Amino acid sequence: MKAQTGRRKGAAGPTAESSTRPQDRLYQEVARSLFRDLASGKYAIGDRLPAERELSVELGVSRPTVREAIIALEVQGLVEVRVGAGAYVKRLPGADDAPGFNITAFELTEARLLFEGEAAAAAAQHITEEELDNLDRLLEEISVENAREAVTENADRDFHLAIARATRNSAVIKIIEDLWKLRSASPACAVMYEKARAARVRPVVEEHAAVVAALRQRDPASARAAMHAHLGAVQEHLLFATEEMAIEETRAAMAAARARFARVSST
Repeated sequence: MKAQTGRRKGAAGPTAESSTRPQDRLYQEVARSLFRDLASGKYAIGDRLPAERELSVELGVSRPTVREAIIALEVQGLVEVRVGAGAYVKRLPGADDAPGFNITAFELTEARLLFEGEAAAAAAQHITEEELDNLDRLLEEISVENAREAVTENADRDFHLAIARATRNSAVIKIIEDLWKLRSASPACAVMYEKARAARVRPVVEEHAAVVAALRQRDPASARAAMHAHLGAVQEHLLFATEEMAIEETRAAMAAARARFARVSST
């Protein structure tokens, strides 16, 4: 996906370094552009960055791309994201700073979709009745965890790892275990999932149940499709979580504008 030339004349847009960094994802180009703005002195410590929608139009990219870029800067401690208020400059880049990137939650989910879809297909050929009964038990545990105020997703993790083990393939098991470890090991992932939990995004029992139903049929194609549908929905849930925060930011800005208008009208 190529960024449109939507930035003002004379400013370095997100595609300015794309010819020298062809491996970059678009959000990384946007983060580099914002990093240059911070380094150039365009913003001072304490300044609020333009709203997500404004940056999206200015840079010619989608709002989810802007969100990922802001999270990359947040992980580096350059900005602070305040729910309902926006992103504020926390510190300016020093001489030794450079844009740094971790694996994002969207990248992780994309990788999980690739590997766990095939794992489900393989598991459908080997899974035992005992393992299927264990998955049913984990479905109940997911439901119990969802009802708790303190968010835990242990049953969700155990569910997916149980399917990986049902493949009878040690390499597949190791890969999927490592993908799950990245949720907390990658700062960018950890930040995104923290935001999702704050927006009360929880594992959806029905999506997991559809995977179990396909596994019970011993149908690899159906199991693959059910896992793809589930992880595709996870991506949508992550977008929803960040979209909710963007909505809260807009509401706060509108409330502040109304308050200013009310004060002016009363004088």
